[in-house]
Amino acid sequence: MTAPLQPQATILELGDAFYDPVAPATFPQTILRFRNDRAAAQVGLDGWDDAEWIAHCGRFAPLPGSLPAPLALRYHGHQFRVYNPDIGDGRGFLYAQLRDDRGRLMDLGTKGSGTTPWSRFGDGRLTLKGGVREILATEMLEALGVETSRSFSLIETGEALTRNDEPSPTRGAVLVRLSHGHIRIGTFQRLAYHRDEEAMRRLVDYVLRHLHGEQPGDDAPVRLLDNVVARAARLAARYMAAGFVHGVLNSDNINVTGESFDYGPWRFAPHWDADFVAAYFDHAGLYAFGRQPEAIHWDVMQLAVSLRTIAAAEPLIAALDRFPERYQAEVTDAILWRLGVVPRGTGDDRALVQAIERGLRASQVGIDDFFHAGFGGILPPDDGFDEARAAITGYRPRKARAAWWDGAPCSMLIDEVESIWSAIDERDDWAPLHAKVAQVRTLGEALA
Repeated sequence: MTAPLQPQATILELGDAFYDPVAPATFPQTILRFRNDRAAAQVGLDGWDDAEWIAHCGRFAPLPGSLPAPLALRYHGHQFRVYNPDIGDGRGFLYAQLRDDRGRLMDLGTKGSGTTPWSRFGDGRLTLKGGVREILATEMLEALGVETSRSFSLIETGEALTRNDEPSPTRGAVLVRLSHGHIRIGTFQRLAYHRDEEAMRRLVDYVLRHLHGEQPGDDAPVRLLDNVVARAARLAARYMAAGFVHGVLNSDNINVTGESFDYGPWRFAPHWDADFVAAYFDHAGLYAFGRQPEAIHWDVMQLAVSLRTIAAAEPLIAALDRFPERYQAEVTDAILWRLGVVPRGTGDDRALVQAIERGLRASQVGIDDFFHAGFGGILPPDDGFDEARAAITGYRPRKARAAWWDGAPCSMLIDEVESIWSAIDERDDWAPLHAKVAQVRTLGEALA
């Protein structure tokens, strides 16, 4: 069903110290390559024709009733554990807000829409390959039960871009994301850096009221941190169950709604390898597959440090210390959900998950192969899963296996991603991308 259109301009409550009005780039061309009609229906925008998609997502005509002009948001952040006070929206902006069919406040934000005061030496642009990769990442994560930003549209801009990590010149694009807020841990870090207590209190109240659905009060900073701890623990757990490696889990890339976003060098791990990295520049493996829960916990710690500006240490520390326990509960739930069995709510669940993790490490069976073949509790005969097969005895499937499960697993490994891009790059053939999106959505329906 189509949701009613409910435009908002809530971000303006924060005041102009949080953002800079900017003008979008003017592109030589605006060729609509991808439109997410499913997401559009959830925010009341599925009535747009192609011309309206281009007007609003390529030329950024204001959405009536929402923001009058695009806003580049200000924030700081730790980048690979080094604090950087000179960042912000450097090639994107927030240009509309609206409610979705769940009543949540949603943002339409961009990537590749031109330079801003925070662009530094960048050109403010996005490569077409980067946009295609983000579509694939977000679609797969959504299917696997990860709260993620949605790739709303991709428009090719007719520009030739030069990049060090892609054969150049390469085609340019602008991406629009549909996200549950763009407030990052780094947004709070910036206010702490400037010791702006009044703005910090205003931001805490804004996030609680508009993104967490709670009324502020005297304990607002602690409740906000407790919410972010819970949501971040769930995000880390869902990454692990999905076999996903984000690649750049800096504090400016962690959304306080617990929604995954900002995809660059991401990969899906072919095997359960704790040392698997996505980013070629992550030489120390700081954001390797197995270190992601630690990395996200560290980022949330920076939120706690920032909130010390307006709150006492002890209750903040108590909230932060709940992360490990919450993560263990969430990863147990996430793995059993993907495996398609009903949790018992006892210590048996954790023991089963630990046995599965040991089996995946020992056997080197593909992550997607394991969960596909084992859905409903039918574990593979590999010797590495003897312990898990014994532990899963008596668990009930949460839904019946349909004929879909008899086919090959749906994966998103790097070779296929590169093949999809090659078809576009070499032959301007978009059929493999659209076919893959359809296949991934079928996976999501099967798992739902």
